[in-house]
Amino acid sequence: MQSICVFCGSKPGNSPVFAEQARKVGEALAEQELTLIYGGATSGLMGEVADAALLAGGRVIGVMPSQLEAKERIHEGLSELIQVDDMASRKQKMLEISEGFIALPGGTGTLDEIFEMITLSQIGQHHKPCGFLNSTGFYQPLITFLKQMRDQGFLHPDYFAMLQVNDDPIQLLDQMRSFQHPHTFS
Repeated sequence: MQSICVFCGSKPGNSPVFAEQARKVGEALAEQELTLIYGGATSGLMGEVADAALLAGGRVIGVMPSQLEAKERIHEGLSELIQVDDMASRKQKMLEISEGFIALPGGTGTLDEIFEMITLSQIGQHHKPCGFLNSTGFYQPLITFLKQMRDQGFLHPDYFAMLQVNDDPIQLLDQMRSFQHPHTFS
């Protein structure tokens, strides 16, 4: 792996732990010489993860849709900024240039982004790892719901098992490095 896309909130959340964990992710990516791919903004957890990666000497690529440029301040310290037309183009570009995906705490946009990557993996469009950083149990209700989907026959057990979940950024990256997709597609 050479690059990880991080989806996360453009807001900081109510707990300082979220920002702390975002910074740990940024630092870990830089220390492991993994390029950070993210939304390109300075606000919230997005800014925290990018700032930490840059401060640790990492490479950071922002992917910003033109429709958001007026709403979100573009990070001026980026190694590279890729401007795209819209959110669909942003996700497509992130899929093309990333070798794995991590969801930090965030809102519906974060869920939209990580679930698109999970779904594309399930249908064989890619075989890249998808992970959740479960800071302070943030994603635990979602993981419980996904287990219910599996147990009720709506989510294949292999697809549930594909999800990488950890509350420690370093351990999550280690899990993702050893990820093997359960299915091959022709």
